Amino acid sequence: MTQKAPSSITARIGFFQKIWLEVKLVLRLMKDKRVNPLVKLLPLAAFIYWIVPDLVPGPVDDALVMWFGFYLFIELCPPEVVEEHRRALISVIPGEKHESSTEDADPQVVDGEFHDLDR
Repeated sequence: MTQKAPSSITARIGFFQKIWLEVKLVLRLMKDKRVNPLVKLLPLAAFIYWIVPDLVPGPVDDALVMWFGFYLFIELCPPEVVEEHRRALISVIPGEKHESSTEDADPQVVDGEFHDLDR
């Protein structure tokens, strides 16, 4: 079986689910010891900028700084580490069929549970 690219799986999820997936990716990368500690300052700086009141009113500039800080952080992390964490996150998206589950199973067999309602 060919393995789906992460982009093809994330293309079918909603906008807010994509954002939440990216936030979880950033959190996982922040915990990973293989990521340069100086690079980890980017999302922290973006988050601090978001929290600290600034002179420009409105949430648009804050959202752009957060997005750019997270984007730049992910781009500067080692690609193999990002891919590892991205695949781990995608493997738990509810409602998606994943490569790790029953690869050799008969396609005509339906797995299910039986509950006796007469008891």
